[in-house]
Amino acid sequence: MRASGGGAADAAALAACTARANDLMALSRERIAAELLKLLAAADPAPAVGLMVAGGVLRPVLPEIGDAAGLARTIAAEAAAGVAGDPLRRLAALLPPDPAVATAVAQRLRLSRAQTARLAAAADPVPAGEPQAAAWRIGAEAMVDRLLIRGGDPGTARMVAAWRRPRFTLTGGALIARGLAPGPAVAATLKAIEAQWVAEGFPGDERLAAIADDAVDRARPEPGRSG
Repeated sequence: MRASGGGAADAAALAACTARANDLMALSRERIAAELLKLLAAADPAPAVGLMVAGGVLRPVLPEIGDAAGLARTIAAEAAAGVAGDPLRRLAALLPPDPAVATAVAQRLRLSRAQTARLAAAADPVPAGEPQAAAWRIGAEAMVDRLLIRGGDPGTARMVAAWRRPRFTLTGGALIARGLAPGPAVAATLKAIEAQWVAEGFPGDERLAAIADDAVDRARPEPGRSG
């Protein structure tokens, strides 16, 4: 059976694969994962995967995969966005949009912790709000995965893929130096400052310092009251 590319699949090869689908259970999970990810790295594996799903070839190991429609859409979205095809993203596109299912599949295939976390993150919906702010919270890679799998705007996916996460330079020590007493208020104030900085589109150090000054002023206890 041809894995991808032009030409029809070999009917005899497909029938043989279908008949021996249960033989996959004899292979190590690591081997199955490696071969599947290798297939998904092809230029357009959707036709081959569709045949495998229809023939029940993957069912003994991956019964969660119902069809290859999500894979085909994701491959088209990658091309539209000018984003390189990614086998792990494509595997996520084959699975139901459920982080628990994605985690179970990743564990069954003996994927690494990082791969498991990515597969589970890709199963969540696209966050609302400004794309870069969302990418700051969940990571640019997870944001791109969700946009491409869930039918997001290709231009947005392209922008997030090229985005470089800015550095939040403020520290708790800087807030204490501004007069904020050590304690739980430091972490809470730092978190509030970060949230405002992200909401304002990651402004430079001068604006960040102004945000910090205002936040520290608000966090200080009023005169005559203990903090």
